[in-house]
Amino acid sequence: MITTTRADTLSGRFFFLFVSIFLNAFSNALTVSTNMGSAIWTASAVNLSHWVHLSLGNALFLEGIVVAVANLFLLGRFDYFRLIRNLLYITPFSYLLAGFEHFFISLGVGTFPLWWRLILDVVGLFGVAVAVSIYQRANLIMHPNDDLPYILRFRFMHGSPVWSQWASNVPPLLIVLFSWLFTGQLFAFNFGTFYNIATQGYLIGWADRHVFKNLHHHLEFKN
Repeated sequence: MITTTRADTLSGRFFFLFVSIFLNAFSNALTVSTNMGSAIWTASAVNLSHWVHLSLGNALFLEGIVVAVANLFLLGRFDYFRLIRNLLYITPFSYLLAGFEHFFISLGVGTFPLWWRLILDVVGLFGVAVAVSIYQRANLIMHPNDDLPYILRFRFMHGSPVWSQWASNVPPLLIVLFSWLFTGQLFAFNFGTFYNIATQGYLIGWADRHVFKNLHHHLEFKN
């Protein structure tokens, strides 16, 4: 068991960061392969990839760059270090997710019976929330899409994981809407997407308290 002292050291935080990157990519890829609905940002990237004819990895990377820049405006200062950290996260994450997706597709996950796919989708979405909780607390490098609700949570919304998560869902919902208007199709947008929108903030708050609870939030700003 990792003690509180060890968890909050730099080496401990890096350990949790690596765990969260793999868990996040693995869990997101699982939801995509079930076709039962992905986390809203992942669903937006899947739809964007079909709209503009990019690979999923490249769509995730492009989306991450745009959000990373937008986050700097919310901070009210041009933080080069934060931008670099965001880019350091999206580079391995985007292509790990794409690789895991191919792996799950090769296993035939998309052809599993409906109830199995539904269960795997919910498990994947739970894994996404846990991963976000872990690397938000470690706060070394962070995916821009999750840095967005983190900034909203602690700079504008008095620490609420629920309201900040809901507010951050607006941009990816708009991407899905415009993709649907231009292609006439929806991808990775299903039951799981609505489940994710409704529950991710609560699940992140739960994971903060119960998953690796010796790891504390390392905040850069106060309410």
